[in-house]
Amino acid sequence: MESIAAPSCNTSTLAPYVPSGSNPWNVSKIKHVYRRLGFSASQDTVDLALAQTPDQFIDTLVDTAFATPPTTAPPWGYWAVSDFTDYETENNQYVFDWRIQTGNDFMAEDLRGRLSGFWMNHFVTELEVYFYSPYLFQYYNTIQTHALGNFKTFVHDIGITGAMLFYLNGYENTNVNPNENYARELFELFTLGEGNGYTETDITETARALTGYNHWLEPGAQIYFDVSTHDTGVKSIFGQDGNWGYSDVIDILFQERGIEVCRFICEKLYKFFVSPSVDALITMDIIDPLAQTMFSNNYELVPVLKQLFKSEHFFDDRAIGVVIKSPFDTIFGFVKETNFFYDNSIMEAFLYYSGLMGQEIYDPPDVSGWQRDEEWINTSTLTGRWELMEVYVGYLFNNGYELTLTDLAKDLTNNSNDPEYITRVVIDHFVPKELHTPSDYVIATDIFKWDVPQNYYDTGQWNLDWSTAPYQMLLLLNHIARMPEFQLK
Repeated sequence: MESIAAPSCNTSTLAPYVPSGSNPWNVSKIKHVYRRLGFSASQDTVDLALAQTPDQFIDTLVDTAFATPPTTAPPWGYWAVSDFTDYETENNQYVFDWRIQTGNDFMAEDLRGRLSGFWMNHFVTELEVYFYSPYLFQYYNTIQTHALGNFKTFVHDIGITGAMLFYLNGYENTNVNPNENYARELFELFTLGEGNGYTETDITETARALTGYNHWLEPGAQIYFDVSTHDTGVKSIFGQDGNWGYSDVIDILFQERGIEVCRFICEKLYKFFVSPSVDALITMDIIDPLAQTMFSNNYELVPVLKQLFKSEHFFDDRAIGVVIKSPFDTIFGFVKETNFFYDNSIMEAFLYYSGLMGQEIYDPPDVSGWQRDEEWINTSTLTGRWELMEVYVGYLFNNGYELTLTDLAKDLTNNSNDPEYITRVVIDHFVPKELHTPSDYVIATDIFKWDVPQNYYDTGQWNLDWSTAPYQMLLLLNHIARMPEFQLK
C-alpha cells in the first residue's frame, strides 16, 4: 500500500532564486547543484561557479547538456549478427565495453549524464533480457539524443528501439496475436501513471495500433514496420476512432492527455532532482506550474528544467541533503569531489560494486525501475558502500597514488597543519550539511590523528608532508564514508 506523503518543509516558490544577505550564493548551494544535476564536482570547479550568478550558472549547465552530442557510435553499433566474426565472444566484449563507456559518460557529462541515467530508469529495459550489444548502443543513443529534447518525440522514438521492442514484446505484437505489454507500460509507467486517464479498452486498442514492428532483414538488424502484420481495422483510443498506427497513438495520447503527461513527468523530475516527498501543496505550487510550462512549450524539456533549477524552491536550504545517494552517486561523486585517479579497470570495479549495492547498470530489477531513496539502504547494501570506498582508497594508497590523498587535504585547507581544522574541512567537503554534533568532529579528528603523539601536533611539527599523513587521510576518508551524512546529497 502506498504511504501518504508527509507535508514538505520546503515552502519556497518557483520564483527565480536571487541571492541576498540572508540567503547568499555560496559553495554549499553550488555543491548542491552539482550533486543533483551531475555526479558532483571538484572544489576547483565549484569555486569557478561562484563567479557566475545562479541564473548564468544554471543556463550554462543546461545549455551545455543540451548541446552535447551523443557518444560516437562504435564500429559495431548498427551491426547485424552476421557482421560479427565470433558472435558470442565479441558480443560479450562489446556489452562489457559499453557499460564502461556509459559509466565514464555519466561522470564526464554533468547534467546530460545525470539525465541519461534518469531516463534509463524511466524508459526501462533490462539488458539481460535482450543482451545484444548493437541494441544496447542504439537504446543508449536514443536516451542521450532526447535527454533534454522534446518529450513527445522521445516517447515516439524510444518505443521502436530494438531493446524496447524485445523487452516489452513489441516484436511479438501482431494482428493475429496481439501483445499488450508495451501499450500498458506506455501509459502506466512512461506517460500517464498507473490508472490515470486511460482504460483497459484504451490499452487493448492501443496494442492493436502498435502492431507491425515484427520483422528484420536478418537476425540482429533493425526491426522494421511490416503492414502485413499490422492490424488495419478501426481502433478507438481516448475516444478517437480510426485506422490508427504507431505514430497516431503518440499523437492522440499527447493531444487528448497532454497536460496529464506533463504532470506525471514533472512530478517524476521533481522527486528525482529535488525531493522524494510530494504533498498537495507541492503539487499545486510547484508541479502543476512546471507541467503548464512543459505543455505550453509543446513538451520541450529545457524550459521546465531551467524553471525548476533556477527556483527558490530548488535552492532552499531545506532541499539540501534530503535525497539518499544511489550507489552511482556514492562512488562517482566521491571520485569527482577528490579528483582521484581512475581508469577503465577501476570503472569496471565501480560498476561491479554498484551492482552488489543494488544498482547494476542497464539492469534495473523490473520494468518499474529502481525505486531509489530508502530502497538504496539496507544492512547489506550499506556495508557494501563502506567496502567499496575502503577498496578504492586502499587501492590508491597501495598503488602509488597515496600522495593524492594528502594533496586533497592540502588543496582544501591551504596546507594546514592543524588536525582539527583539516578534519572539519575535509568532512564538510563531502557532506551536504554540517555534522549533527560537535562531538562527531571530535571523534573524526581522533581517528585522523591516529598514533602520532599529541606533542607533535601541539608544537606544530606535524604536517601533511609527514610519512604518516597519507595513511591518516585513508583512515579519515574511510570514516567519512561510514557517516550517515555522507549517504545524503
